Amino acid sequence: MSTEALATFRPSAQQHTEAAYQELLAHFSQVFARIAQGATEREQQRILPFEQVQWLKDAGFTTLRVPASHGGSPVSHEHLFRLLIELAAADSNVAHLLRSHFSFVETIALQPQEFQDRWFPRVLAGEIFGNAATERGGNALGSTNTKLVKTDAGWVLRGEKYYTTGSIFADWVVVMATTDGVEGRQYAVVERHAKGVEILDDWDGFGQPLTGTGTAIFTDVAVDEQNIIQRKVASTLEPAFFQLCLLSVLVGIGKAARNEAARIVATRTRTFNTGSGALFKDDPQIQELVGRLASNVFAAESIVVSAARDLDAALDESLGLNAEEAFLRAELAVQQAHVAAPKLVLDATSELFDVTGASAVSTSKSLDRFWRNARTVATHNPVAFKARSVGDYFINGTIPTGLHSIGEAKGAK
Repeated sequence: MSTEALATFRPSAQQHTEAAYQELLAHFSQVFARIAQGATEREQQRILPFEQVQWLKDAGFTTLRVPASHGGSPVSHEHLFRLLIELAAADSNVAHLLRSHFSFVETIALQPQEFQDRWFPRVLAGEIFGNAATERGGNALGSTNTKLVKTDAGWVLRGEKYYTTGSIFADWVVVMATTDGVEGRQYAVVERHAKGVEILDDWDGFGQPLTGTGTAIFTDVAVDEQNIIQRKVASTLEPAFFQLCLLSVLVGIGKAARNEAARIVATRTRTFNTGSGALFKDDPQIQELVGRLASNVFAAESIVVSAARDLDAALDESLGLNAEEAFLRAELAVQQAHVAAPKLVLDATSELFDVTGASAVSTSKSLDRFWRNARTVATHNPVAFKARSVGDYFINGTIPTGLHSIGEAKGAK
C-alpha cells in the first residue's frame, strides 16, 4: 500500500487539541449518561441495546471519522478512542458492538474514490456496519468456508459465521469470504435484512452478553459486485485500529469498576472489628486499596491513549513516514498496549471485591460483571502471541504482524 493511500484519511491538526476533545465530550456526555442508566438491568435481563444505539446515531457519534471531503467533521484517533473509553464506562456492550462499524469506516477511507462516494453518505445518514469474519472452526488459517460464488444471475454469498459482533444492530454486514480459484479473501458488504441473511442472538459468552456476537447465516445472498472488496493484509493500520477499539472498551470497564468501588466505599456504614473501626471511607487501608485500583486503571488508560496517539502519528504526513514505517509505529504501540493493559484492568475488576464485604457477591448487584466483561474482551487475542511478537522485534528487529486471520493450524486433525 502506498503512503498516499495511508494518508487519505487524516485528522486536522486543530482537532488534536484538548479543547476540541472537551467540546466533544460535553456534546456526548449526556447521551453516555442516559446509556449508563439501566445498563446493569439490561445485562441481567438480556435486553439488547437497540434503543441506546439509536441514541448514539441520532447524536452523530457513528459519523466521527467521516472525512471533511465527504461532509464529515473527523476527529483524531486519540479523541475517538477516549470517547469510546467513556462510552464503555457507561455500557461496555454498546461501545464494543460499534467496533466493527468504526473499523469499516476506516476501511472505506482506504478504498477508491468511487467506493468512498457511495458509502460515506450512508455513514453520515446514520447507517452502521456489523462484522462477520470469523467462523467456529474447520476453515484453514488464511481462508474461510464462507464463499462468494459467481452465478448466471450474479454474485451470491453462502456460509455461516460466528462472533458477528454488532451485526444484529447494523444496517449492513461486512462478510469475509473466499472465492474458489481466486487468491486471498474478500469482503462482501450485504444488507442486514437482505433475503437470505439470518442473524441470531445466540452468543453464550459469560461476558459482553449484549454485543450481538452470535451466528450469522448467509443463504444465497445476492451481492452487488460494487460491494466486494479485495482484502489486503499488507502494511495497513486496520489491525491496530481494530485492536485499539477492544482496548478502549477494556479501559472503560476498568473506569466503571473504579467508580463503583469509590461509590461503595463512600456509602458503606458497616465495618469489621479487625479493622480500624472507622467508616470505610475514612479507613486508610481501604483508601489505599481504592487508590491502587484507581492507579491501575489510570495506567491502563494512559497506555491505550498513548497508543492511539501513535496511530495518529503514523498518519501524520509531516513526519514523512512511508507505509511500512507507519505500520510499524502503530502496530508496535498497540501490541505493547495489548500486553500491558489487560492485566491492569483485570486486577482492578478483581480488587473491587477487596474493598467490599460479602454482600458484594450478591447476584442482584452484578459486581462480577466488570470482571466477566473485562475477561471476555481481554481473551479475544492471546496476550502471549503479542508479547512474543514485541520481544522478537526488540531482539531481532522482526517487524510485527497485525492480526488478520484465525483458522485451523497446519497439521490439525
